[in-house]
Amino acid sequence: MAKEDENEDVLPDKDAAKEFYAKYEPKEILGRGISSTVRRCIEKETGVEFAAKIIDLSADGDNKSATMEEVRILRVVAGHPYIIQLHDVFESSTFIFLVFELCKHGELFDYLTSVVTLSEKKTRYIMRQLLEALSHVHSHDIVHRDLKPENILLDDAMNVKLTDFGFARILKQGEMLHDLCGTPGYLAPEVLKSNMFENSPGYGQAVDMWACGVIMYTLLVGCPPFWHRKQMVMLRNIMDGKYSFTSPEWSDITEEPKDLIRKLLVVNPAERLTVREALQHPFFQLVLWDQDIAPLKKSLGTSSRRLSRISQLAMELKASSFDARKKFHFAILVVRAMVRISRLRYTPEPLSVESSRGDPYKIKVLRKVIDACAFRVYGHWVKKGEGQNRAALFENTPKVELKNLYMSNLSP
Repeated sequence: MAKEDENEDVLPDKDAAKEFYAKYEPKEILGRGISSTVRRCIEKETGVEFAAKIIDLSADGDNKSATMEEVRILRVVAGHPYIIQLHDVFESSTFIFLVFELCKHGELFDYLTSVVTLSEKKTRYIMRQLLEALSHVHSHDIVHRDLKPENILLDDAMNVKLTDFGFARILKQGEMLHDLCGTPGYLAPEVLKSNMFENSPGYGQAVDMWACGVIMYTLLVGCPPFWHRKQMVMLRNIMDGKYSFTSPEWSDITEEPKDLIRKLLVVNPAERLTVREALQHPFFQLVLWDQDIAPLKKSLGTSSRRLSRISQLAMELKASSFDARKKFHFAILVVRAMVRISRLRYTPEPLSVESSRGDPYKIKVLRKVIDACAFRVYGHWVKKGEGQNRAALFENTPKVELKNLYMSNLSP
């Protein structure tokens, strides 16, 4: 076994890629694919760290053309802050070296596995960046076709970097695609239909928006919407758009993210939100404070004491000298007060031993601990599914009927 690992760690022959070795010093392996290896490398002249994707062309004859198409697309979308930047390309007869910027925080998938779920605030932060990157991609008539947490990297500042354009295609005017590619849990219904039915119209950029809906759902509750142990059942759920917000995790989540997910996970691609429409959704439009008191004044009678008091305060404010520092400090206090008031309904009740014994999974604090432990033991995707609920792992109800049946069979 050790011998195999040693062979896998062997670097390509220096004679096969003299230009790469002259400019970069390869270091440890960061990850592996079917026919590629990703290594950390250091640019000798500057000392800057990069990630080198080393693709073995001998494994598959089509690798070269597919890789060069990916390079072409990466150069088309280059320059966006939320898309991985291709720094260098080196080609030999047996290997291609793609040198990318290094994202030290790794995949969003790994980050999600460690934290179990993300708050609405963090989900908003990540999804806005992902959608902005996707808007740039779509503006160049490109469809990504493989959006998932594993293909989203996080840089040093925890900003999104969209990567892996291996399945991406540049669409011609009015062109629709029909080939089946991507990851099963993130496939849009029209992708499945195009593979199942000959008269299917095909699919376009809307498949990326469906995948965004799946990603957003996953970030908020730590499990994908259509997952099932039986893949055929999962694909049927995707075709029917069958998912729900009924698990205990959704009770702590507001309506706006749910509404956005509903509008992304629409079976009919013509009715699904575009990337620009998604960015205009209320989930991303935060109004912290409305300073217009005209509606309040209209709701009060002209002889009202409250109206008089409001007018008096307004006059005092106008008469007082302007102090930018005080105004700014007051605005901060008002915003903090409004945020605290808005969060009162989410303030947890005092935790008692009795309630935690009864149903620990219903309590958010305990649920986070339970999920984190279960992630360590069972893996990320053993979250839930038809006939499988992680909460059931912690239901220690005695099997009285089974015990009685067993004991009765022992008796003569």
